[in-house]
Amino acid sequence: PVPVYHPYTTKFDIEIDADHLDQVLGPLTTTNAKAVADAWDVVQTGLLAWRTKLHLTAADADARIRNQLSKDQLTGTVVTLLFDQSGSMRGQKMLFSAATADIIQEFLITLGVSCEVLGFTTSRWKGGRSRKRWKWCFRPRNPGRLNDLLHIIYRSATDNRASTGGWVYRQMLRHDLTKENIDGEAISWAFNRLKKRKEERKILMIISDGAPVDDSTLSVNSGDFLEKHLKKVVKFIEDKTEIEILAIGIGHDVSRYYNRAIKITDVNELGDVMISQLSALFEKKHKLN
Repeated sequence: PVPVYHPYTTKFDIEIDADHLDQVLGPLTTTNAKAVADAWDVVQTGLLAWRTKLHLTAADADARIRNQLSKDQLTGTVVTLLFDQSGSMRGQKMLFSAATADIIQEFLITLGVSCEVLGFTTSRWKGGRSRKRWKWCFRPRNPGRLNDLLHIIYRSATDNRASTGGWVYRQMLRHDLTKENIDGEAISWAFNRLKKRKEERKILMIISDGAPVDDSTLSVNSGDFLEKHLKKVVKFIEDKTEIEILAIGIGHDVSRYYNRAIKITDVNELGDVMISQLSALFEKKHKLN
């Protein structure tokens, strides 16, 4: 029989607030701390014109949405933004992700919509402690997912502050953060968090730049092991739940995983596309009511 998706072990998986990443990754070296500071400086000053333009786009969308939806409809909505933090996202993609996360969070909170910002990667390359344990147990066949998940909370939906400030998104710019991406389990995690929320309307938006990849897992399972699981998780959410799910693929067509998907070719389009997609969802709701 075809093995059902399963993790070999969940003992080494970690869910952590972004502020506490040092506990998992260790403190930044002087060189890496400087690299993060420099990257954050680019977000703050180098992207100033881009950010100003995005703030204006957000303000326009805000006014439009307020005209169409009641305060109760807005406060009855929660949005989760889930960012892929795999190695291929390093550099420009992560710079724009951090800057965009900050502005979109503010856009949603100003509207009265609850907002959660999450990230996913693995805490190790090459399978980490999960793979070591598998080796000690004489490498059983079809071990399933074989790496240590790292799920990061940048902003929790329970956080009622007007803005958490962009500072927490600095952590996205750590060079030691981005590793492998096991999308199916990350989406399940975000979905399970959303499911517990009391809001009537729930939206999950995934920002990613490719197929799920983890060399350790794929070297000892079928080549489509992670992809099949991602499709199964998304299909379940789309067909069997009220949660609205959509994805933005950066330089990558993600429509083979998600019914509602959009591809952008240039990462500097990310903010505009996120605002237009969220606005379209809000306005579509207005038309249905």
